[in-house]
Amino acid sequence: MNTMSLWRSVCVTDPKAVKPITGKSYKGNSPKPYWLIQRATEVFGPVGIGWGVTVKSERFERLSDHDVLHVAVVSVWYVQDGKRSELFDQMGGTKACYMTAKGALMVDEDAGKKSVTDGMVKCLSMIGFAGDIFNGQWDDSKYVEWAGEETARREQPLLTPEQCAEVDALLTATESDFPAFLAWVSKAVGYECHALPEVPASAYKPILKTLNAKKVPA
Repeated sequence: MNTMSLWRSVCVTDPKAVKPITGKSYKGNSPKPYWLIQRATEVFGPVGIGWGVTVKSERFERLSDHDVLHVAVVSVWYVQDGKRSELFDQMGGTKACYMTAKGALMVDEDAGKKSVTDGMVKCLSMIGFAGDIFNGQWDDSKYVEWAGEETARREQPLLTPEQCAEVDALLTATESDFPAFLAWVSKAVGYECHALPEVPASAYKPILKTLNAKKVPA
């Protein structure tokens, strides 16, 4: 078992799903929570079946006459290879009531929801989700450009099982060298393909044309 396989499969963040951190004393970037929910669903299955969030406790803490903090302790569970795994607890916190710099009293009615979301994001980060942001790679503009390309590649449709079978039959019929074929396809699509199911559907017709041209007339 490759202990880093899950991490590596979810650590790359779509640049369109990243937002700057606001309202904090520090600067940086964070993944959009709903995008993380989508990614977790892609990896584990529907929420409540393949994964989910458990709120273990929540409370309000008064910090001053006007400042109140909402705190939630949450855990994310997920199912992989038929086994349920529970992460370590993480804490999310949100100011539920505070005084602004202009002297206005603000009350955030969504504080509880935000605290739970904050804890969920932290939990998912522990198994690699948006790992490139949390480990500092997002500070490199070249990496961000690569992440966009990688996300686009991941989202494009791939050869169907039927198309893979057809291509495999043609490879056999033409006695083609499989490693050489994959190298040719990888160069054509712009990224490395290790097997037929990793080949983008856009390459299907060019592959058929090339392999059919190699067939010896009966």
